[in-house]
Amino acid sequence: MMWKYTLNRLFWAIITVWVIITLTFIIMKTIPGNPFAKEGPMPPAVYENLQRHYNLDKPEMVQYALYLKSVLQLDFGPSMKTKAITVNDYIKNGFPVSLHLGLQALLIAITFGLFLGVIAALNRNRWPDYSAMVLAIIGLSVPSFVLATFLIHYVAVKWELLPVATWKSWSHTILPSIALAMMPMAYIARLMRSSMLEVMSQDYILTAKAKGLAGGAIIMKHAVRNAILPVVTVLGILTANLVTGSFIIEYIFGIPGMGEMFVNSIFNRDYPVILGATIFYSIILIALIFIVDVAYTWIDPRIKIGKESG
Repeated sequence: MMWKYTLNRLFWAIITVWVIITLTFIIMKTIPGNPFAKEGPMPPAVYENLQRHYNLDKPEMVQYALYLKSVLQLDFGPSMKTKAITVNDYIKNGFPVSLHLGLQALLIAITFGLFLGVIAALNRNRWPDYSAMVLAIIGLSVPSFVLATFLIHYVAVKWELLPVATWKSWSHTILPSIALAMMPMAYIARLMRSSMLEVMSQDYILTAKAKGLAGGAIIMKHAVRNAILPVVTVLGILTANLVTGSFIIEYIFGIPGMGEMFVNSIFNRDYPVILGATIFYSIILIALIFIVDVAYTWIDPRIKIGKESG
């Protein structure tokens, strides 16, 4: 039944990507304004040539069909503002940087989030629990761009502990990774704490204690292993959010990732870049959710795969 479940999830993932492509295309067409307005006055012949070059002179249904065909070929088209550069070039140059930043932030969030959640649960209603949850509340309450500004002002400028701006060495990645990781770390910590408290009250934990198993073995082999399952379910979304949601952080720290590209494309009304980046990141998000969804059924054997799984 596992392969049927996987194919069913894959089918709906493909349908979701198609819906996103369609809606994104429609939204771009309904936004008022002219992508060539900032070019200034131009002869009618030049304007017509630009319209023809980008297929803007064709009916919208034809434009949609042509764009859908190019997306299926993983070709997101040329940029309207930067000559001789395609959207694929932007993605090729910027995505590895954004991916590096996102994965590094994810590693920080998972490591410290799980640690804080376990420590808080094992020390319920004591100072480690209160300290961990205060840190989690701060992480959830303070926006990443505010934290980024704080880190730049104190850690980089005032104390001169770490460099800031650009993307030259590993030390340049620490501050933006911390700023990006704080919110998901806090979320994981709170989720892990709640899950651990629930698991620690289960009968099989009490039975393991009655059998005289060591506390460390009970925690690692039984409690953490089962308590981590709710965290696994959100890792796909958290990973995608960290990889795709670093636009503001990249812009603040001057990181040459896709964030700078996306922000500039919005200001310049560079529709192919906006479409390409949105669709590219949507595919990543859906793919990660699909992988986690399928992996969760493998990790937790208690889940029954059948008609009820949809």
